[in-house]
Amino acid sequence: MTVGARSAIIAGWTLSRWLPVSDAEILLPLDALHLELGARMVPFAGYAMPIQYDGIIAEHQWTRTSAGLFDVSHMGQFELPSNCDRALEGLLPGDIVDLREGTLRYSLLLNAHGGILDDLMVTRRTNDLYLVVNGATKHADSALLRTAGLPLTYRDDLALLALQGPRAVDALEPLAPGVATLRFMRGGSFTLLGHPAWISRSGYTGEDGFEISVAAGHADTVARALLADPLVKPVGLGARDSLRLEAGLPLYGHDLTPAINPVEAGLAFAISKRRKTEGGFPGSDLVLHDLIQGAARRRVGLQIEGRQPVREGACVVDGGAVVGHVTSGGFGPALGRPIAMAYVLAALAADGTRVEIDVRGRLLDATVVPMPFFPKSYVRQGARP
Repeated sequence: MTVGARSAIIAGWTLSRWLPVSDAEILLPLDALHLELGARMVPFAGYAMPIQYDGIIAEHQWTRTSAGLFDVSHMGQFELPSNCDRALEGLLPGDIVDLREGTLRYSLLLNAHGGILDDLMVTRRTNDLYLVVNGATKHADSALLRTAGLPLTYRDDLALLALQGPRAVDALEPLAPGVATLRFMRGGSFTLLGHPAWISRSGYTGEDGFEISVAAGHADTVARALLADPLVKPVGLGARDSLRLEAGLPLYGHDLTPAINPVEAGLAFAISKRRKTEGGFPGSDLVLHDLIQGAARRRVGLQIEGRQPVREGACVVDGGAVVGHVTSGGFGPALGRPIAMAYVLAALAADGTRVEIDVRGRLLDATVVPMPFFPKSYVRQGARP
């Protein structure tokens, strides 16, 4: 496959050139469609994935104003019997036992020290618990859950599409009547072009939108029907990364790792009120200590002066001393300026704090700012259809 030579930012990495997909990568159900649409394909999490079609900035802006279609079929989709809720809750800091039917909950798999092994979504459905986990960690997650005695079903026969943007509902409602009634972090079973689908109002771009789980054999039909709408264009992983960065959403393997706990990551909201009192999840003593006493470091947003982006691994400097490291960085297309996320000492985590970023020996001025960098546009409960 011919690949271009310009650099790309994907999942927080700087690729010095487009990497060719080899025979080792697994092909997604929509691989033929991606190639037909002119996608530039790269290896990612063991899969051949589209990084862009028309260009990262153009796809980013289209998603912000209309509707972008993402293929996220590399993600892991698991099912558990409903009566496994208490056992699953023992591995997560969230409240799973009291999770209502049709409701999604963001949660975290933690190690014995409270470090983050993965972030995931858990949904209670009529007959099961449905989990969506990261593609790069799904096999390790599966092993962990099975070792804990959970009778897990890995649904590798399903594709997962994300339709994101302010016009997503306009494009999807005619094909799956009733989805417009969903609100953020709610899901349900729908008939999509005559096929059964699980659809939730969720995503990882900061925009309104939907995630569509459908049989892999029907994914091409669904994708083509959506792309036939002039509101919808295909969008690759490059823009997915820049969108989630502007939304201040952490990426596993970069902003979240086994060495980082939920309090440091600014994800204390994922620890439910009951669990903050009861504990009982892996690493709970250490995590709850940081929740009460404060963590030594915190994930923060940084606004970079000038036009030069900073990348993962760059040092954050204060008074000549290294006080943290950048974990995600790039140019925010909707903002017109470079932004980054970093972990810094707690004393420097307050909004408005001035620091410097060391980029190959050159110090760039930066300011700690609130996240999200770009306002989120979720349609929450109580909003009018």
